[in-house]
Amino acid sequence: MNRHEERAVRTGNTAPRPDRLSVRVALWSARHPWRAIGGWLLLVVVCLALGSMAGTRMADSVDYRVGEAGRAEELAAAAGILDPLEEKVVITPRPGSSSLDEPAARSAAEDAVRRMTGAPSVAQVAEPERSPTGEALLVTLTMKGEDAAISEDVPALLERTEAVQKAHPQVQVAQTGHFSMGQGVSESMGKDLATAERITLPLTLVILMVVFGAVIAAGVPLVLALSAVGAAMGLSQLFSHLFPSVGANNSLILLMGMAVGVDYSLLFLKRVREERARTGAAIGDEAALRIAAATAGHSVVVSGWAVIVSLGALFVVGDVVFSSLAISSIAVVAIVLGASMTLLPALLNKLGRAIDRPRLPLIGRITAGSSGPGTLWPRLLRPAIRRPRAALATGLLLIAALALPALGMQLSSTEVSTLPKVDAVQARDRMMAQFPSQGADYLVVVKTGTEHRGELRGALDDLVGRAGQEPLLRSDSEAVTRVAEDGGTGTVRLRTPYAIDSEEAQQALEQIRNGLVPQTAGKVPGAETAVSGDVARNADVLDHQMNALPWVIGAVLVLSFLVMLIAFRSAPVALVSTLLNVASAAGALGLLVLVFQSDWVQNQLDYDSDGFIVSRVPLFLFVILFGLSTDYNVFMMSRIKEAALAGRSTTQAVLEGVSRSGGVVSGGAVVMVSVFVSFMFTDLLEMKQLGFGLCVAVILDVVIIRILVLPAALQLLAHRLWWPGGLAKSAPAAGTEHRREVRTSL
Repeated sequence: MNRHEERAVRTGNTAPRPDRLSVRVALWSARHPWRAIGGWLLLVVVCLALGSMAGTRMADSVDYRVGEAGRAEELAAAAGILDPLEEKVVITPRPGSSSLDEPAARSAAEDAVRRMTGAPSVAQVAEPERSPTGEALLVTLTMKGEDAAISEDVPALLERTEAVQKAHPQVQVAQTGHFSMGQGVSESMGKDLATAERITLPLTLVILMVVFGAVIAAGVPLVLALSAVGAAMGLSQLFSHLFPSVGANNSLILLMGMAVGVDYSLLFLKRVREERARTGAAIGDEAALRIAAATAGHSVVVSGWAVIVSLGALFVVGDVVFSSLAISSIAVVAIVLGASMTLLPALLNKLGRAIDRPRLPLIGRITAGSSGPGTLWPRLLRPAIRRPRAALATGLLLIAALALPALGMQLSSTEVSTLPKVDAVQARDRMMAQFPSQGADYLVVVKTGTEHRGELRGALDDLVGRAGQEPLLRSDSEAVTRVAEDGGTGTVRLRTPYAIDSEEAQQALEQIRNGLVPQTAGKVPGAETAVSGDVARNADVLDHQMNALPWVIGAVLVLSFLVMLIAFRSAPVALVSTLLNVASAAGALGLLVLVFQSDWVQNQLDYDSDGFIVSRVPLFLFVILFGLSTDYNVFMMSRIKEAALAGRSTTQAVLEGVSRSGGVVSGGAVVMVSVFVSFMFTDLLEMKQLGFGLCVAVILDVVIIRILVLPAALQLLAHRLWWPGGLAKSAPAAGTEHRREVRTSL
């Protein structure tokens, strides 16, 4: 190679060929680094500023309405007879006291009534109510206004409650209710998020330094991921005006942003280093970036769209929780995808060879970039390559054994029992112990036509009379009946002395819906009836999610299959990828049931086992895992196809492709686990279960699927692997021509 050729290769000025958009964007960013970096910083600032100005719209009670319970509340609200939400001030013996100090309790209750009267968002303050045992007093606050306005006023109410407590230290005074519990849980989640960041960031940095062996190279993925997380949090506030926030959005943004941000950066950086090592550092920085953009960059684009498509399936549920978290997750993945093709090439080009400095002693020498696949992964893959049938059977049997407990999964949508034990939740527990009448309630709504309005009152009275004869509905509180001014809609509020999540409360709901209502109000010609209340809402949410589950799973399977089919033009590759994603998700669900439906590790993981899995967790787990597992499939299959197009046999291509991508996959998996594990230390059971499920799924995917099952399955499908078009007819793997140009010039 002469001097001019050498200079052309080193500066990346090889003869150009038509590039896909992702390569052109990456090259433009590399050639104009300050514009790309400045533009990216401007984007982050604008997203944060717009989000701050728009504010966050939190989901209110209307947004959560689903099923029959939601329909009942809509009917009552339309008639103007939907009972407003309430807050409670609970006065009980102070901790350590055996009995209530009655004079102090009465004084505290009177003080609470005085302070709360006329408070913001408080429509009425009831007289203090004594518990049946005489060991507690209850002051009920009837709220007024929109949920958002009440939520803004709750901190002021909590301050008044705290003032009552300070003035009466002889008793324990606390506030509970929908809004105060929401305030406490939000504060707890904020603290948990800060704790997760303190755990995740240093641990991720250490892992990346081990992977890269250099400080600057380790810092680049963190810069990309954190900036993307910040921008996504700003966008999430904007999107909340279309899809109201449910409180856990920022936690999920951090989780997803760190996972995919580090993963994509790792893949791109590793490829740049590999190309430099392959040419003995003779290749120019731009040429290395061009090859990385065409290979790793293409994989990142396909992977990003696969994750986005999988998350998009959550909109099928038609539930505010899933829609809100889906849009936040999609936002952060899309931003990470954009940063990977703009910010990352700009940083790499600007840093140049300085990215490998300062190199860490020993670690730097061990993890230095290499153009070869190394020796570890070929050894790990040897059983699958030599005995594919035995390896495939072994891997699938292991997954099946781990997945078996999932057949006994018990789901529950009960909200209160899964909440962290903040002050308001503990106050509710004390209230429930002293006031059984404050337990589960049922709101029966009846709407009649104009010609039968005269029959409404009698039907409601008949319902109340029959309910009073049922053992499950006998309560210290009398049934409350309300009729709209036009006489066309009426409500009856019934109570049971049993807890919301008890079997008796569920039986009472079935008795009301299937027996009492049809036999009484349901007999009014043309009447529309519906039942809501705490128990009904939980039951309908669970039914709604279970009805949507097959559609979500079907959508994820079909969309993931199509993404892989379009990316690799191979039906066997798409099918194997989809089935293996199902396998890793099934194994994770089995372990989730094994751990959280029993109490054998509850002390170690700091949770109280109620014998169920939060109903939202399996759906989220399945969808997120499908997206992240497809990432790994794209990474590995891209390298396998690249090797096959270079003339390797299928066996050699599988061995070389998996070995070359194995280090990236395992490194990314370790980072993901370090991110996910931090969520196991939160107080919210839902996040704890999700973090655990994601951790074990990633481990299973790398240890069993990538080492045993995937290479064995590809070996057995060797003769049909590129069906229907065949490898020769398929489009060249991304970057093949780029590498060929550089090799020719060299």
